Amino acid sequence: DVYKRQVHGIISIAMRQVRPATQRFIQSLKTQISDIKKAGTYKNERVITSPQGMEIKVGGKKVLNFCANNYLGFADNKKIIASAKKMMDSHGFGMASVRFICGTQDIHKQLEKKISEFHSTEDTILYSSCFDANGGVFEALLGANDVIISDELNHASIIDGIRLCKSKRVRYKHLDMGDLEKLLVENKECPNKLIVTDGIFSMDGDIAPLPKIVELAKKHDALTFVDESHATGFIGKTGRGTPEMWGVQKDIDIINSTLGKALGGATGGYTTGHAEIVEMIRQRGRPYLFSNSVAPPIVGAALEVFNLLKDPSHVQKLRNNTAQFRGGMAKAGFKILGHQECPIVPVWLGDARLASEIADEMMKFNIYVIGFSYPVVPKGQARIRVQLSSAHSAKQIEKAIDAFVKVGKEKKVIPQKHLNFYRDTSL
Repeated sequence: DVYKRQVHGIISIAMRQVRPATQRFIQSLKTQISDIKKAGTYKNERVITSPQGMEIKVGGKKVLNFCANNYLGFADNKKIIASAKKMMDSHGFGMASVRFICGTQDIHKQLEKKISEFHSTEDTILYSSCFDANGGVFEALLGANDVIISDELNHASIIDGIRLCKSKRVRYKHLDMGDLEKLLVENKECPNKLIVTDGIFSMDGDIAPLPKIVELAKKHDALTFVDESHATGFIGKTGRGTPEMWGVQKDIDIINSTLGKALGGATGGYTTGHAEIVEMIRQRGRPYLFSNSVAPPIVGAALEVFNLLKDPSHVQKLRNNTAQFRGGMAKAGFKILGHQECPIVPVWLGDARLASEIADEMMKFNIYVIGFSYPVVPKGQARIRVQLSSAHSAKQIEKAIDAFVKVGKEKKVIPQKHLNFYRDTSL
């Protein structure tokens, strides 16, 4: 008790010494946080006490994970882990430097070459994340007289990267090729016109219509940029992403992607494309020039990932799992969004509080999903985003569908007359 009173006294004195400006600011933040909680959009962190995988331990119990970017199940792959350990033994833990000073090892160049070969591009530059790649590419390549024409639902990192650039920036309506062409015509005088799109839109499960985008780029003398973060490794016949899916690999000028999702799920990102584009980014890209090199164990893991990608069987397995889940949820009466081949399956709910409540109820059936609401998605467009993996079993997917049906009926999201339930909620 004496100790508690002493600590309380110290805190009270410290609080009295806070300047008025700081007090006002802190109070403003408290009010905003309170409003977020009242709106049902407050985001809590669930603490995981196991490796990432299809089955994880949360709050002392095992649950099935349906909300990770672990599309190929590589996050806890034994070969990848062994490669990371081996590289740490041979090349150290970190570089303590940016690339151009003393932060480039032979393995960085090897990985950049592997990525270029994978995408059939001329050169690649590594970053600590794809967020950094998107933050550095536009400012390094484009000037004040150029224009960036971007899909309105592009990822936040693309939006932030474009904001850093001095070029004119305009947005076209989501997947609306008529609106894109209109903006291309309106900006025909700009020397460089760059069309920017996600390959797969992570909150909606949509796939960009790259053939039409390429057609418009050729017609209106524009460049093309695709962020493949939610496609690399598993979309397309051999997992080379949406350009492969649509057969336009030779027509995409710039591809940005990540090592932090399907390709192991750790960190790291990259830009790949024409050699001159990559060379200019090495000279001007601020995240490249002022951020540490990707750590050796991450590079070692990624090198093994690209070896594993030579086996395309995981692509078909994920496609089968996606079809199973999408089919089951549609049959149950849920409104699901996105392209039929996309393993990102948004379950539309609309109301933020409802999305949060359903996600909490799903945990009672040992199914880990998360409700997404503003500001991650627009207001009034809350949903639960389910993500399938090639490592999910058919039984695990059926258990998830069954839990959704039971909770959906209880919350009156779907009609009462639908699928039977699994009574066994164990793993």
